[in-house]
Amino acid sequence: MGYDVIAVGRLGVDLYPLQTRLGLEDVSSFGKFLGGTAANVAVAAARYGHRVALVSRTGDDAFGRYLFAELERLGVDNRFVTTVPDLPTPITFCEIHPPDHFPITFYRYPKAPDMEIDAAGLDLDAIAESRILWLTVSGLSDEPSRSAHHAALAARGDEGMVVLDLDYRADFWDDPNRARLEIGQVLGSVDVVVGNQAECEVAVGASDPETAAALLRDSGPEMVVVKRGPDGVFARRGDERVSIPALDIEILNGLGAGDAFGGALCHGLLSGWDLERVIRYSNAAGAIVASRLECSTAMPTPEEVELLLLEVST
Repeated sequence: MGYDVIAVGRLGVDLYPLQTRLGLEDVSSFGKFLGGTAANVAVAAARYGHRVALVSRTGDDAFGRYLFAELERLGVDNRFVTTVPDLPTPITFCEIHPPDHFPITFYRYPKAPDMEIDAAGLDLDAIAESRILWLTVSGLSDEPSRSAHHAALAARGDEGMVVLDLDYRADFWDDPNRARLEIGQVLGSVDVVVGNQAECEVAVGASDPETAAALLRDSGPEMVVVKRGPDGVFARRGDERVSIPALDIEILNGLGAGDAFGGALCHGLLSGWDLERVIRYSNAAGAIVASRLECSTAMPTPEEVELLLLEVST
């Protein structure tokens, strides 16, 4: 039986402060969680009962062993996660200053193992058979990961859906123009693009949702989702357009909201829902995680998402 979702990309340890509104220099204790965009999306999709696998790499160290076990505990198949002996597992620190300031410090030196994902190590049959292949722009930032992403796209052909998470991290690129070039190389091979307005600016030079969606769709994707933070979400698929307002919630940590949105987006696409239902559901899932401290272990269940949607509709 094939996978519903295969996500490819970042996996690491998130160390989140247990005290909010403090700089890292003043924080005295941290919580340890599985992190990384692709890994978080995989966990989020698995919460809806889907068969999900992650393709990534870690260091051959204690943190890598923790992540391998945590993926299994959270319902994600870890058979495609391998170790790189000479590189440490990445660690990410954040600060929590609600409602909208969450600085991130990446420790991915000298190079993150997930950038060592190699085309030769991919299970191309599993990738070709999966219903959704989830890729991120971060994975295009270095070799051999970039070539592995192209190999995965080539293996797909016209089967299933490919989702590209724009996931632009300035720390991973020497120049945003290089990111735009690499994004342009793959847009013709993907079906769905999702990103925030700043990421759309990097991808196509426009942050206005309508304009960005039109430019992205002109390059090939049928569906474009533009996340607008406090202004909600705009999405376009074919001739359908929807604009969903943000939910009124108390934000604790906004860093996991986009990944929760991504996992719920996979669920909606796999369920064959209409565009508005997909986006409303994904928006609610993101809001739930934004109200919680952590990312991966905070991903909501279907019952939690449905309950929030019921509450906001009454």
